[in-house]
Amino acid sequence: MSTISDVGKLAGVSKATVSRVINNKGHVKESTRKAVFDAMEQLHFKPNSLARALANNSSNSIGLILSVFDGDYFGELLSQAAKLADQAGKQLFVTDGHNDPKREIEAIESLVDRRCDVIVLYSRYLSEQDFIDIKKRIQIPIVVINRHLGVQSYPAVCFDQEHAARLAVNQLLDMNHKQIACITSPLNASSGVLRLKGYQDALAQRNIPENKDLILEGHNLIVSGYDACKKLLRSGVSFTAIFACNDDMAIGAIKALTEAGLKIPEDVSIFGIDNDPIGSYITPTLSTVELPITEMTSTAIKMALDLACGKEVEGGTKEFRGKLIVRDSIRYI
Repeated sequence: MSTISDVGKLAGVSKATVSRVINNKGHVKESTRKAVFDAMEQLHFKPNSLARALANNSSNSIGLILSVFDGDYFGELLSQAAKLADQAGKQLFVTDGHNDPKREIEAIESLVDRRCDVIVLYSRYLSEQDFIDIKKRIQIPIVVINRHLGVQSYPAVCFDQEHAARLAVNQLLDMNHKQIACITSPLNASSGVLRLKGYQDALAQRNIPENKDLILEGHNLIVSGYDACKKLLRSGVSFTAIFACNDDMAIGAIKALTEAGLKIPEDVSIFGIDNDPIGSYITPTLSTVELPITEMTSTAIKMALDLACGKEVEGGTKEFRGKLIVRDSIRYI
């Protein structure tokens, strides 16, 4: 069985440096930190969680709350969080908020009962006031993913939803599409509202009037994209492109269009958001906006690890932006 001495020898550092890296204490250069983690992985060395918890008077654990457990997006988030927690020698307790504000609060309280050192919360439905109220009641540090919060509440990491929608819609506008339908995400969530706003802003900037008949609300599932597109086709309203606010709904829309005898992109162009891996394997391949979920998760977990060991982390939000991925589902007209 490998020891700290073995790790230090392989990494070319002292036992004290290895200890600082494991406990996330003191100043250690990033290159040194990487060398220690690489050595730990090569030697299959895992710090003794119980011993560390007793030494640091903590539970040595991170709580992670997701909205749901479905889909590649949350799978990648969970995988990255688990990897980083493992590298830091932390236990990871995972639960979900069931896409419901009351259940999100219950999930926070359950992780408080588990005495987690810090909680990472992916939230869709809690309001800014909810976060302020939680901060008054709960002393455990919380890092929030997916929400843009003020400095008076919690440190947060979020994705620029409006920018992502503008990227997609502007690409379609640049390809001469003017009648662009939009299948929104749920509009009782901030991300759904912001993506719709990005769509609306892109049209307004090109002086294209908004047609409310071209906007249908979906629920982020393939079937809701399919149903919304069927409704759009039945309405008889004219459109040359569809912007779906996530890839699953875009894929559902593709099925509805294909069943109606329409070709993509010859008859209708389709754009999504997420860069779900399946998008590059369907026919035609799906144009989308990639979310930097790995980088966002890494940033949130690093904040959480710093908070867990008593370091100061600035409040407010660190915002990330998406990347345009143009594939075969769109064309110039």
